[in-house]
Amino acid sequence: MQELLAYGAFAFVIGLTGAVAPGPMLVATIDASVRDGWKAGPMVVAGHMAIELVLSALVLLGFAAIALQYFSLVAAAGGVALIIFGVLSISGASARQASPEDAPPAVHPFVAGVVTSASNPYFWIWWLTIGSAFVLSGYQTGMIMAMAFMGGHWMADLGYYTLVAAATERGRELLPEKGYRLVLSATGVFLIVFGLYYLTSVAFP
Repeated sequence: MQELLAYGAFAFVIGLTGAVAPGPMLVATIDASVRDGWKAGPMVVAGHMAIELVLSALVLLGFAAIALQYFSLVAAAGGVALIIFGVLSISGASARQASPEDAPPAVHPFVAGVVTSASNPYFWIWWLTIGSAFVLSGYQTGMIMAMAFMGGHWMADLGYYTLVAAATERGRELLPEKGYRLVLSATGVFLIVFGLYYLTSVAFP
């Protein structure tokens, strides 16, 4: 049990170092939290966890090496997806009202978590190299150890992004309508920048 807890704590620290790094998922969390409040944070993480659950299963089945062969294709598709996501955020910002309840339908936070995770090439690099090594290392001891790694990793994501979402919701309460729309537009711009970066620097360097 002590070894299990230690491995979970180790995974928590590793996960936290990745969670606090700026990226599309952080931007998507802020964007969704401005509209939907603090609950958007856990929903974004749930989408992120769904992708990681599939990836960890594929790692155990030995598909990591195969997936790396198609990395450029993944990066290209991800860049395009982020650009589209950013454009939708900007176009929706001009039509939204100051109250989230009056806002038109937008991308669901769960979908945002899936899209920003699957479209991030560095997410794939980490999971198909470092992440797969940790999962397989734990699996050599037993499935419960691999599950401890995933649990610790997810707790870090859930804790950090819930805090980000709660802080964003609090800030939203203090924003005038113009500031509210400005935040949404800014997150859209950042997503487009991330998408262009992935296309020009990763997919087609």
